[in-house]
Amino acid sequence: MNKWIYIFIMFAVTYMIRVLPLTIIRKKIKNAFIRSFLYYVPYVTLSVMTFPAILNATMSKTAALISFIAGIIAALFGANLFKVALLCCSLVLIIEYFIV
Repeated sequence: MNKWIYIFIMFAVTYMIRVLPLTIIRKKIKNAFIRSFLYYVPYVTLSVMTFPAILNATMSKTAALISFIAGIIAALFGANLFKVALLCCSLVLIIEYFIV
């Protein structure tokens, strides 16, 4: 098929995703479920993109899994993104360099 058709379809889908909410939803959203769903969409999207990268970026799946679990625990205890990333990178370095 012609490459311009693919580009047009990609443009239309991307455009509709951005324009439809602006044209359909005019009032403030009052439904608590929908508001909470829309609030968490960016976090879920970031998680879905980050999780496979965490497991595939290291030489050892064990180091990746240990680092991932430690990062979740640190985040649950209130560590910010920089501290969690620093902890996870440090753990991967230590596990891969000294243990594996």
